[in-house]
Amino acid sequence: MYTHNLNPVLFDFGLIAIKWYSLAYIVGILLGWWFGKKIIINKIDYLKFRFDIQEFDNLITYIIISIIVGGRIGYVLFYNLDYYISNPTDIIKIWEGGMSFHGAMIGIIVGTYIFSFKNKIPVFFLLDIIACVAPIGIFFGRIANFINAELVGKITLVPWGVVFPNIDNFSRHPSQLYEALLEGLILFIILNLIMFNKKYKIGECSYLFLILYGLFRIFSEIFREPDVQIGYFLNYFSMGSLLSIIMVFFGLIIFFMKKNEN
Repeated sequence: MYTHNLNPVLFDFGLIAIKWYSLAYIVGILLGWWFGKKIIINKIDYLKFRFDIQEFDNLITYIIISIIVGGRIGYVLFYNLDYYISNPTDIIKIWEGGMSFHGAMIGIIVGTYIFSFKNKIPVFFLLDIIACVAPIGIFFGRIANFINAELVGKITLVPWGVVFPNIDNFSRHPSQLYEALLEGLILFIILNLIMFNKKYKIGECSYLFLILYGLFRIFSEIFREPDVQIGYFLNYFSMGSLLSIIMVFFGLIIFFMKKNEN
């Protein structure tokens, strides 16, 4: 058993503090941008359409805006709508926390579609690249959640349980680390094995990301405490589980669409 004593602030310069969570976003985006270019270089000779690698730099700007706007709107709508209806000015206070992965994902899909339409690039090729690099950011984000002692797991007696003193004195599942492993590392390996395979087809990584992330998240939610302000739906499903079930559903739809195209 481990007692959590990590400081969420990496450096504190008085007026300015650098937090692990902010650093996770920055590192995730930078590594995703770098690795995304590696994917494009690997695939550029096989593409049946014109794609300037420099255009990927412009896409990153769309993605950053989409993550922030989509993640925040998703949190407001999915996790704390009653509060923000009563306190609408707090919606813009993203520095106080409150971002939704599923909201950010929807934002990225919308932003990528707009970019692909303007630049006449197949949207599923761009989404495949994003799907392959997204687990990098997810991995660092979940590690930051653990450092912040947030999104904690359920009470457990397993020997690797963690006590979060800011919550209570019970040993809990380190569910943030489970998610970092499944939604981050393992998902990254699976998707990139497919992307760098010579038999790769456009759209494969997109629907597999939806299906696999959804399944991994549903599994992880078994060990994670539900959001206090929401609890469970039907005494079993957390909001994260419900949104992930929808992800899997749409992933399967895209899978059958792509299968019929072939």
